[in-house]
Amino acid sequence: MRIISRRILREFWEKHPDATISLQTWFHDVKRADWKSPADIKAIYRNASFVANNRIVFNIKGNHYRLVVVVVFQHGLVYIRFVGTHEEYDRIDVTTI
Repeated sequence: MRIISRRILREFWEKHPDATISLQTWFHDVKRADWKSPADIKAIYRNASFVANNRIVFNIKGNHYRLVVVVVFQHGLVYIRFVGTHEEYDRIDVTTI
């Protein structure tokens, strides 16, 4: 999968160093993945939540942080829309971010 953009992750782990390994692992795993459907994601990330507008929410670092992406399966693209704490996540509308 092609992930757009790693910069968002890097900026986050620079502010939250305890998330670095989890985010880097997620990035490298997804980069090597070839997701064709939501079932492909669920097979690896059982706790991923699928919400409206193709948004997928991943729990990062034992559920300390949240990562929201949009996946365009037909083009093999993953757009990072949000990464933050639970408190920050609670303040956003995950379906429109």
